[in-house]
Amino acid sequence: MATLAAVAARRAATLARTPLPSQPASLIPRRGLAGAADHHGPPKVNFWQDPMSPSKWKEEHFVIVSLTGWGLLFFSGYKFFTKGKGKKEENAVEATH
Repeated sequence: MATLAAVAARRAATLARTPLPSQPASLIPRRGLAGAADHHGPPKVNFWQDPMSPSKWKEEHFVIVSLTGWGLLFFSGYKFFTKGKGKKEENAVEATH
C-alpha cells in the first residue's frame, strides 16, 4: 500500500513539473550527455604507433592485443605441459614396425 502511495506521489510531482501545453517543444527529451564527439584527455592512438604505452591505445586495440597475449600464454602453456605425450606414442608405433 505504501508503494502505491509513493508511485502516485511521483506521478503527481512529474505532472506538476511539466510546462503548459502552449510550449510543446520543451516536452521533447534532450540528450544532454550524449556528446560522443567531446574528447576528454589526450587522444587515443593505434597500438603500433606507441606500443610501449597501453594507456594511450584505443580501447578496441587494447582488447585485441590483450586477448591475443592471453591466448598465446595459454597455448604455449598447453604445449609446454603436453609436449612429450604425442611423440612417445609415435615413437612406440615406429619401434614395433
